Amino acid sequence: MSYRKRTAALASAAALAGSAVWMAAPVARAEVVDVNYQCKTPIGDKSAVSPIDIKAVKSGNGYRITMSWQKGVSSSPVELGKGAMTPSATIALGGVDSGTLSVTGPANDAAIPANTPIKISDLSGTYTPKKSGEVGFTAGVLTIKALGTTTTCTPTNEPGPSLTLDVEAAGGGGLDVEGEGGGSGPDSGAGLPQTGPEDSAVALGTLGGTVLLAGAAGALWLTRRHQGAGASG
Repeated sequence: MSYRKRTAALASAAALAGSAVWMAAPVARAEVVDVNYQCKTPIGDKSAVSPIDIKAVKSGNGYRITMSWQKGVSSSPVELGKGAMTPSATIALGGVDSGTLSVTGPANDAAIPANTPIKISDLSGTYTPKKSGEVGFTAGVLTIKALGTTTTCTPTNEPGPSLTLDVEAAGGGGLDVEGEGGGSGPDSGAGLPQTGPEDSAVALGTLGGTVLLAGAAGALWLTRRHQGAGASG
């Protein structure tokens, strides 16, 4: 097999191996958690338990977080017409991050009968991590605004996270991809070795271990670099 074909084959194998590692890495752990809400309403205190589900979808440098209620909470002594009720909530952040994330959603798309548990629509918000690591998302305070009144529902059973997500901050959160040599670029003298065809196979094996950082572009750079060295010799 020619050097060019062997280089291409090894680069493809390294990329596939790196992709398999990437796909196999755990990204999130989701769990539906029962949340015991105590609600302060205009007509007195009410309570309700609803299972809460939180999901995440990658969106640019952040994540689109969606919070879902599987059962209704609180109720109204009068019918709430279409569009009369607007919900919002907070999600408590834990792990490498802290604070809260605000999530919002549409008003009710159908009338809610009197004295009936209010079904909350899915609420969403965008979370942009400031640090890389594991972040927990736990149900926080639910706020329901309807007919000029405000109902506040607070979890009282210290629920655990409905979602635990491995996140990466923009720029890798301080991840050093250039090593400790202090140099970067093809003329720095650091990184992959500049040797002959036999040693290039070893270099590509090293590339396979770092393919998540360098990708196929690293293999192309190595091949062109070797050819340039051969031409100059």
